[in-house]
Amino acid sequence: MSPAHVGAPVTTQPEETAMSPTATGPHVDATGARVVAEIGLLEYADCQVSAIHGLRDIFRVASEHAVEAGDPPSVIRVSTWSVTATDDGPVMECTSDTHPDLEHRLSHVIIPPSLVVPELMKSVDALTDWLVGLRADGTTLCAVCAGVFVLAETHLLDSRDATTHWAFAEELARRHPQVRVDASRMVIDDLDIVTAAGILAWVDLGLTLVDRLLGPSVMLHTARFVLADPPRRQQSLYQEFTPRLQHGDADIREVQAHLHANLHEPLSVEDLSRRAAMHPRTLQRRFKQATGLTATEYVQTARIAKARETLELTTDSVAEVARSVGYLDVSNFRRLFQRATGVTPSEYRNRFSIASRVTERE
Repeated sequence: MSPAHVGAPVTTQPEETAMSPTATGPHVDATGARVVAEIGLLEYADCQVSAIHGLRDIFRVASEHAVEAGDPPSVIRVSTWSVTATDDGPVMECTSDTHPDLEHRLSHVIIPPSLVVPELMKSVDALTDWLVGLRADGTTLCAVCAGVFVLAETHLLDSRDATTHWAFAEELARRHPQVRVDASRMVIDDLDIVTAAGILAWVDLGLTLVDRLLGPSVMLHTARFVLADPPRRQQSLYQEFTPRLQHGDADIREVQAHLHANLHEPLSVEDLSRRAAMHPRTLQRRFKQATGLTATEYVQTARIAKARETLELTTDSVAEVARSVGYLDVSNFRRLFQRATGVTPSEYRNRFSIASRVTERE
């Protein structure tokens, strides 16, 4: 395998030409197929190794189909890279390669998810110069879930839209305020930089790249073969509401407890203010400071979360579910639910209902 010093041009051998994704014309492999891209998979401490293997499989399935059905036959080359310590300092080493006989031309690098939360991720400073150098040479950089934190350390995401797992979005925005974090989207494809959200969003990212490099028909064949939906664009369907409770404001915490116990009741800011013995403006200011949401936003979010649970666990009608969380106008409930999740209540139940499956089995 071929090492290269971090931050230096990456080569297959020290005396060979530095890899360049902008080199004229595609490689052709031993079978005569065009190598339309080389995608490098970055392996780092505590990363999700199953994502690396899964991405390799997705690109293999896509390439085999593109060889059989493509005109001309085309393949995606896949290599794996990791940091290795040497006496001369850390180097980036290619640890596997589908086309080891060809000179490296990394067109894309994918940073997979981490299996530990961002707060526990080990430092990956050694990767920064390498990634920045590749980006300067025209390599497209891609990151998934907590892997976006690795990419953000390069500052290449500054002043750009980026997504990550919805549970990590607030931490990403706190650490990197110059990044425009959009946790509503599953994949943000800016062509030269691509970020993907959840820990399994590498499937969406892989299919997105197959679509770009080998075309939509190959992508759809690959999606069917691996039993995956075509790339999803939103993660709102999978977000959970985790209310902030450990914020130190006992008065607001009591208001939150009252809200969660009485979601089926009318809950106006004025009623909550009287209950908390505060002026409405004071309540709104302290509520937003403690929870990150206004009281109105909090009530609506909590009601939708309760409605989702009810749709999953009961066979109640949509109208009954709406009333159980304080919405007398069913059409308004449907509209708010779809805005929050991206699907209608009925579509949500079809995907996630536990009660209906138990009933069918019985």
